[in-house]
Amino acid sequence: MTAFLIRPATPADSATLFRLISELAEYEKLTHLVEATPQKIGDALFGARPHAEAVIVEVDQDGAKQAVGFALFFHNFSTFLAKPGLYLEDLFVEPAWRGHGLGKALLKHLAALAVERGCGRFEWSVLDWNQPSIDFYRAMGADVMPDWRICRVTGDALTKLGTE
Repeated sequence: MTAFLIRPATPADSATLFRLISELAEYEKLTHLVEATPQKIGDALFGARPHAEAVIVEVDQDGAKQAVGFALFFHNFSTFLAKPGLYLEDLFVEPAWRGHGLGKALLKHLAALAVERGCGRFEWSVLDWNQPSIDFYRAMGADVMPDWRICRVTGDALTKLGTE
């Protein structure tokens, strides 16, 4: 097991989060969708009305702390449970650091946070082609919900729906 630290992200981490998000987008072959910038990330996570939270996992690399992964999450709500939930938007560990227990530690950290905050659920989505992640999540006790599909409205369709 590699020595590591999981800590809440701060405004000073905006550029680091942007770097890690860019690496995630590259891994998922979705770089064409990235509109984020360090400034946008800083505003969204640490501005007047934060929309999400993030934690960073750091390892000691030659005496210096190096950020090698992150998890970005926010609260949602279950009407059936009448409780908040914790929704994991993204979890990423740099490929060179996979297999060291960092992803598992991030999930456990967020699960503990969900319990501490009285959440009834801890949820996330996974791309259907990402079998290594699906296998990893199942090994951690997650159910991959086969009957649920994500619905999304963005861009011009969102504008049209919101202004009709």
